[in-house]
Amino acid sequence: MHVRELQWIEPIKAVQCLAHRPHLSFLDSAATHELLGRYSYVTCDPFSTYIVAGGRASCNGEDIDGDPWEVLRTLLANYPQEHRPDLPPFQAGAAGFFAYDLNRTLERLPAPAIPGQRLPHSILHLYDVVVSYDHRNNRCWIVSTGWPEQDPARRGERARRRADEFAALLANPKSPRIVLPGTAGAWNSNFSREAYITAVQRVIDLILAGDLFQANIAQRFTARLSTIFDPLTFYRQLRSLNPAPFGALLRYGKLTIASSSPERFLKLDGTKVETRPIKGTIARSADSNEDQRRANVLAASEKDRAENIMIVDLLRNDLSRVCTPHSVHVPALCDLESYASVHHLVSIVTGTLAGDEDAVTLLRACFPGGSITGAPKVRAMQIITEIERVAREVYCGAIGFIGFNGQMDTNIAIRTVTIDDDMAVFHAGSGITAMSDPAAEYEETLAKAQRIFDFVLKHPVHFDCHHRQLRLLRLQHCPLFPGAW
Repeated sequence: MHVRELQWIEPIKAVQCLAHRPHLSFLDSAATHELLGRYSYVTCDPFSTYIVAGGRASCNGEDIDGDPWEVLRTLLANYPQEHRPDLPPFQAGAAGFFAYDLNRTLERLPAPAIPGQRLPHSILHLYDVVVSYDHRNNRCWIVSTGWPEQDPARRGERARRRADEFAALLANPKSPRIVLPGTAGAWNSNFSREAYITAVQRVIDLILAGDLFQANIAQRFTARLSTIFDPLTFYRQLRSLNPAPFGALLRYGKLTIASSSPERFLKLDGTKVETRPIKGTIARSADSNEDQRRANVLAASEKDRAENIMIVDLLRNDLSRVCTPHSVHVPALCDLESYASVHHLVSIVTGTLAGDEDAVTLLRACFPGGSITGAPKVRAMQIITEIERVAREVYCGAIGFIGFNGQMDTNIAIRTVTIDDDMAVFHAGSGITAMSDPAAEYEETLAKAQRIFDFVLKHPVHFDCHHRQLRLLRLQHCPLFPGAW
């Protein structure tokens, strides 16, 4: 492995330098946080691509028989690499997304009635070079492994050559693209306000009937984009409006995924496992006194704390499937964390991975995350599919990396926009329990979506909630979603 420390260059500037290269992945810790958001990674130009579509795996366009998760384990095992603890954890490996709909490779679940954008269920690129950042110490490196060369001498030569290529690209910073006005359509939801409230009440009725304890129900918003829409400019402004510790920008040709997620799904550091479920949300206020009052209300909320504790129990169970006996603990329960538009209740669940397990089996045991399904998980997923009807795709799946060195870090893909050609899609959901107020749950979904809409109009957004088509009021010019809404 060839490692070269660089003079500090901001990660977003590195993204601009590499944006024209194929299959850019930016795992972005834009939020300042005492414990989270220490590392960011920028990479591109992979040497191999793993895709799951229709329940079948392929590598570089060739189908591979077998369970997709085992195919991935076998693929990663071809590139063994020691972990260097003096560097950020991702030292080359697989990066990309695991869509929520991979759940059907794990459980017998019905397919959604509406397929959505018909995206693959997973795209992971295998990268031999990563530009890695340590924000705490303001240091950055090119880490180049030389894979897929198997001969040690040739691998060393390739590692140095590829590091030279990346260094040259980073030495030529690109100016941000200037986006001109254009036109775009209105955001549409698959729920009216009344229909969402009815859906929440149905879940409450199922809970009271003993069918389940909790389920997460989401709205799906779609919009047609301007022909001059620039995803990189969109993400750059999104991360400034809504900085998050587990953000991501994936540029895969016509497909772009832009995530400003505050939630860690799974981290694996050696044998140490951590998950950080979010359950409990309240919108923030611009008035500091009111904002503090709302934070106190959330922290004391019986409903939100019960919701969080139920999911903590579910995740304890999931981790226990692959962790050593008696190693699963809850060092933090219902702690308050504050982000740009909302306060959240966040818990931490940890464990020690058993000796015969690895990152892929850990991910498989816990996927999809309990905080965005419900409890019991399988029944909650059945109800989600029946009520939402449309495939979630990337939403509520996971984005992140699995390193050749065995390290892993992934987010829960919430606050995430999927842009496929000229269509933008994002979801916002709410966890439903027996104590839920249906109208309040609807408002919670809008609070979570607020920063996406704030980006659109650069001021607070209001919805005409009595129509199926959610039209933004107080229309103004917008450089990326411009025109007549």
